[in-house]
Order: sequence, then structure tokens, then C-alpha cells
Amino acid sequence: MTFSQFSSEEKKNLAKEFRFGLESEYLVVTKDDFTPLWHHDLTFETLNGIFESVPLDGIPSCEGLDLEPPQTKLMPFVVEGYHLPDMDFHAKEILPKGVEIRTPVCNSLEEVLKVHTTLFTRLRKAMNDGDYDLVCLSHHPIHSQFSGPQNKRRHDYWQWSMEVMTTFGPDINVSLSDKLAAMVSADDLEAKINYYGPALSALSVASPFVDGSPWALRDGFGKSFRMHKRSYIAPPIEFHPTEKNRYEFKVFDMPNSIEEIEAQFLSFLTLVLDEGLQGRASKQTRIYDLGQVARHGIKAEDMKARATELLERAPAILKDWGYNPQALEVFKKRILTGKTPADDMIELYQKTNSLTEVLKSRSQFLV
Repeated sequence: MTFSQFSSEEKKNLAKEFRFGLESEYLVVTKDDFTPLWHHDLTFETLNGIFESVPLDGIPSCEGLDLEPPQTKLMPFVVEGYHLPDMDFHAKEILPKGVEIRTPVCNSLEEVLKVHTTLFTRLRKAMNDGDYDLVCLSHHPIHSQFSGPQNKRRHDYWQWSMEVMTTFGPDINVSLSDKLAAMVSADDLEAKINYYGPALSALSVASPFVDGSPWALRDGFGKSFRMHKRSYIAPPIEFHPTEKNRYEFKVFDMPNSIEEIEAQFLSFLTLVLDEGLQGRASKQTRIYDLGQVARHGIKAEDMKARATELLERAPAILKDWGYNPQALEVFKKRILTGKTPADDMIELYQKTNSLTEVLKSRSQFLV
């Protein structure tokens, strides 16, 4: 059975059963001078107190979200960081790296974008009132290393929890109906993502700074130190069949506009729904490709061609399922110009010789 058996009208009705969610992480800086903060400078109590002051009127129920200790109130906001466990590996404290917004489950793409915009706007106001601000940057611009006591029973999980203390990124969540999920081959979807995922990553690269300076390579500057860290170990997607067939897509760097967030959702929907995309790759190839993307962005070998193929096919596929593909223009423009957010940041840094100016530019979230 394939999706092509359904008429366009049937596809649009099936799409109404999709559910959406977004998790997005933000670097915290001082409001006045944009000094990047980290666990040395932030406390759980301070951040959690700000979260609890944010009004949630008009926001869907948080039912279904996890209550993450040491938080005691279920909210769309989480202190992201390194958990310090007790003797039984239960979290008792957290060393903050930044903050996370996680939308409740939403019934449409339009709703999740609206809810995220509302949550971001309210949280940012509350953070500003506390003399903090939020920045959309995918790797901490000052700190690149973290070491902490073992906080996971599995050694590899512990190693990974230390690596992500300096990274920030979005998780795109889409849930399919039982009927459609049963028609998706997990192995084939993973192979498709292994091929096209690095090209989508290349369009979003947004973490070109390490230890206070641009990430210097032999032949220029790297584009995503976050992807450099993630390429060899982090999965591009996680499937949660017991959570209403939820797919969690993790290939993008942090965007700073609602249009790009929409483009990220639309790109993932295209990957799932377009059965005509022919590219497939192994895990090992994906790891190699992501390593190249981390260094060279959209100029990495074959990435422009793969991204172009997906984006040229996307409008017809998306319209057939009832989605407006307009937001994908932000990615198409990057293919045409060859410029990514990382390129813009490096250019601004070279012009101003100021990391502060870069952080200010990435604090502007466009809605």
C-alpha cells in the first residue's frame, strides 16, 4: 500500500489527523550587554521562577508533556542543562545551559506556529523583566567543553549528556494517524533521511563560533559546530510509536524566524509524504555528509543538488495534502544565494569585530 492510492481529498482529510509539536532551545544572555551565560551564571531557581510567572491563558493543555525534575509545575518551559543525580540516578539538581520552549500538542501546523510565537513572546518579556534575553544560536559562542559526574547508567548516554551542554536546537514533532504510520517503513524513512537530511541541515547552519571566535578551518570558517558535535552520534530522527506515532526530527540548527520554523516542518512533511524521492543512504554516509555540512554548509559536496531536488518536488506534494508551501521560499533563497545564517553571522563579525553584535542580531525573532 502506498499514499498514491488516496485521492487528493482523502489526503487532505487524513492530514487533519496529524498532530504537531515544537521544542526549541535558546541561549540566555544578559539583557543590557548580551554577555552569553552558562551554568556558572544561571540557577534553576531563578529561571524556573521566571517560567512560573508567564501567563498561559489561551495556550492548549500541557497534558502529555513530561514533568522534568526538579520542576514541580507542568509548563511549556523547561530549564535545559545537565542533571545531577542521586545514588539511584534520579535527577535532583540541574546545571542550566539555557531554556527550552515546548509547545503542547497542537491540531494543525498553523496552531503550533501560533502557539510557539505566543509562548516565545511571553517568555522573552518575562526574561527581559529579569534582565535576561534569549538568543537563537545553536552552539554556545564562548564555551565548548563540559565535564560532569556520571548522570546516566549507560556510559554513552552520560557522554552525550555532556556534549549537549553547549548545543541548542529545535526538535520538529509530527504525529501520524495509525493508518498512515502503518504504511511508513521505518527503515526506508531512515535511509531517505540519511540522504536528504544533511542537505536540509546545510540550509540551516547557524553555529559558526567556538570559544569566542569564528570556528577557524584550514580553508575558511566552519558553519555549524553543533553539527560537528552531533554528526557521529546523534540520530536524525526518533520514532515514538507509543506516543501516538510521534516522529521527532532533529537535523536543523536553531532558526530565528517563524517562517523558517514553518519551512522546517514543511521539509519534514515532504520527506515523509513524498514517495517519489529516490535518494537513500546508509548511517555511515550520513555521518560523513554531516561532517562536511558542519564545515562547509550548503557548499558541501552534493548538498545543493539534494536540497534542490526535495524543494522542487515539495510544493506539489504539500498542496496535495492541503499544506501551503510558501514558507519554503526561505530555503530556496539560500540555495540561490549560497548564503546561510552562519555566513551572515561570520560576515557581520568580520565587519564589526564584535560577537556582541552577532548575538544582538540573533536575538531578533521574526514573527
